[in-house]
Formats: sequence, C-alpha cells, structure tokens
Amino acid sequence: MVASFLAMTSKLEFAPEASGLILNFLNLNIMEKEELQAIASQLKHPTGEKGIEMANMMHETNINMTRHSIQNLNVQGGNSILELGHGNAGHVEFLFEQAENIKYYGLEMSELMFQEARQINRNFVSQKQAFFSVYDGNTILYQDEFFDKIFTVNTIYFWKKPEKLLSEIYRVLKPNGNFCLTFAEESFMKTLPFTQFEFELYSTEKAQKLIEKTAFKIVYTESQTEKVKTKTGEFVDRAFTTIVLEK
Repeated sequence: MVASFLAMTSKLEFAPEASGLILNFLNLNIMEKEELQAIASQLKHPTGEKGIEMANMMHETNINMTRHSIQNLNVQGGNSILELGHGNAGHVEFLFEQAENIKYYGLEMSELMFQEARQINRNFVSQKQAFFSVYDGNTILYQDEFFDKIFTVNTIYFWKKPEKLLSEIYRVLKPNGNFCLTFAEESFMKTLPFTQFEFELYSTEKAQKLIEKTAFKIVYTESQTEKVKTKTGEFVDRAFTTIVLEK
C-alpha cells in the first residue's frame, strides 16, 4: 500500500516542502505501525528490558482482574493450583493468603517471565510451594487430574489453538475442579490500537460459544467494569469478565 502510494505520487509534481511532508507522513504511519506491533508482541511474549517494563506495567494494571479470578477459585487448604500465563507473578503472594498448605504451579511461554517469576517468588520456590515452568502454549505437561483449581487472566487473546488448550486444561483438572477464565471484553479491547496485531478478541458470548465446544460446564459468569489508568494519566472504564467452569 505504501509502495503504491509512493508510485502514484511520483507521477505528480509537488513543491519540495510538500514532498517532504508526504514522506514524513508515510514514515510516521510506518513507525506507528511498527511500534504498535512491538507493543502487541511484548504483551504476548515479553523479551528483553522492554519485556520487564511491560510485565511490571501489566501486573499493575491487571492486578484487580487477577485477584478477582483468584477469589472466584474458592481456594481450599491443600489445593494444587495451576496458572497459565502468569507474567512476573507478582500476585502469587496474594494467592497464598487464600488458604494454607497450597501449592502453586505456573506455566509461561516467555522464558523471561519464567525467570522473573522465579526471582520475585524465590522464597516460595525455595520452600517448594511454587513451581514455574516454560511451555508451548498448547500442551500442559502434567498428568491427568493433577490440579484442584486452574486460572488464567488476559491470555485467551493469544491462544493459538483454543479448543486444544481447553481440552488440555480439562484433562489436568480433577473431577469437580474449577477453572476461572478472566479476560477484558472485546468492546474495550478494540479501542486499543495495538490489539489489531496478534490479538484474538473475545466478548462474553464468543467465549461461551468456545467453551460450549468442550466438556466443561459453565457454573456462572460475572462481568465488572473498573477504572484503569492510561499512560497519559487518564482513567478509563475497562469491562472484564470471569467465567467459572467446572469439570
């Protein structure tokens, strides 16, 4: 598209200043697109120093959603709990406040987030209360019926094979176990320019239709709206949903 626009304008005569403005406009658009793609890529798979910054930002902006998901798990003493896509896992301490003698297992696609999570939660790791691993986003390398509870927050947009991953979650969950799926609503997410890259957006209805293709039973669905702070310091309304499922 940029090439065809340049070809078209090359046949026209412009003053030097106008030609410069056109090229600046094109360069700006290209730069904006690359920056948006870079943001989307870091949100999906944090890497490098920018990845650490992004992870810290995600933890701060998502903490209410994460706590909401954890609280809906109804954690009991002695539970083994799995989280998919934990980021820097700064919220794990909150999880351990829910009950005694629980074990937390975290799976991440990002090697950087795996390392960050282990560092932030090094005390829980050394006490063999928290276990972190890297996975491919499709296959959960644990035996059948291993976990009492499973949750994930703001990862569904990046699932490469949603039905396969849901079947894996179902497989490793114990009978009558719960899975909490928490995500920001499509109506909000589509207002963010970077979500046009790498993201598959979901409304509550779309997520429910996906779940209906699996053996999971929907226990209940809860939607909330919260105020979140933008990079410019403004507060905007973010609608998010938690769907509680049972095996």
